[in-house]
Amino acid sequence: MQDFTAQRGPATPDEIWLLQHPPVYTLGLAGKPEHLLRSSDIPVVKIDRGGQITYHGPGQVVAYILLDLKRHGIGVKELVRRMEQAVIDLLATHGVAAERRDKAPGVYVNEAKIAALGLRIRNNCSYHGLCLNVDMDLSPYANINPCGYPGLEVTQTCDQGVSADADTLADALARHLQQQLGYTQPLI
Repeated sequence: MQDFTAQRGPATPDEIWLLQHPPVYTLGLAGKPEHLLRSSDIPVVKIDRGGQITYHGPGQVVAYILLDLKRHGIGVKELVRRMEQAVIDLLATHGVAAERRDKAPGVYVNEAKIAALGLRIRNNCSYHGLCLNVDMDLSPYANINPCGYPGLEVTQTCDQGVSADADTLADALARHLQQQLGYTQPLI
């Protein structure tokens, strides 16, 4: 992502990368080590996105948004809003009511976080992105204050009655992100 963003030019097409990570905690630029409550055999990696600490693992869809904000005429707050809306719209197609919160980026269902966001902007281009919990082991979240919020509960789509697997939801998420960003051609 860093190399892709550093080498971008004005004509470089935007991209969305979809993947799943092996178990890892990531600590953003503003991350405070005290939000890691207990050590475990899961590695902690300091990265250059915004935000605090979060967990990534199998069964979670990660979407990296590699976007030229200047070309779209939007700022970071609008990008975050559109990313959140893509997740909200996706969940609505499965009958799950979700919402965003002021001053707490991400998407929430019944007070529990189902999707986390963390971005980095360099030369008006974004990288990093969002993660959507689908069907994963949520126990590693007990070792952290998710996104820096003590006691924040997390949930996943399978616990909300969504039967679609991670690959199916990744494809659908990409379509919703593309729609929110005004694209008619695939970015992945």
